[in-house]
Amino acid sequence: MQIRDAEDRDLVGITAIYNDAVEHTTAIWNETTIDVENRRAWRADREKAGYPVLVAVSDKGDVLGYASFGDWRAWDGYRHTVEHSVYVRADQRGGGIGKVLMVALIERARDIGKHVMVAGIEAGNTGSIRLHEKLGFEHAGRLREVGTKFGRWLDLAFMQLTVDARTDRDSPEAK
Repeated sequence: MQIRDAEDRDLVGITAIYNDAVEHTTAIWNETTIDVENRRAWRADREKAGYPVLVAVSDKGDVLGYASFGDWRAWDGYRHTVEHSVYVRADQRGGGIGKVLMVALIERARDIGKHVMVAGIEAGNTGSIRLHEKLGFEHAGRLREVGTKFGRWLDLAFMQLTVDARTDRDSPEAK
């Protein structure tokens, strides 16, 4: 397996993974599938913002998972915080691909000067919560019944990781 920046040739695999999550999981709180052009525009937007889209690919070039992050909130005061997404192909879950993608994504966030990475996880997704805990994420709160899918209310668990060692006196605004 290789982790690398996504390319156009990966968009079909990324789209398939996204749509599978829409149709079969509560990892994405969307009920509408998308097409390759949607993922092409999404990838272009991420790259324009200076954010990575990473893929895990097999030796044959099949996309096994993907990961990215984007702005957590739109206001200037949040510019050092990102929220990430990691999705693994259904038949590849539980094999460590998500962890490898997360580690690479955290490194990328650190490399571009981000301070905090936020995770918004459906509160019943214990596998994802455990993975985040193993990577050092801390529980930061829970919003009850803020989403719905498959005919039931969903809780959103927030977790966060400080990706660098800056303190208040080290912040860009303090200089």
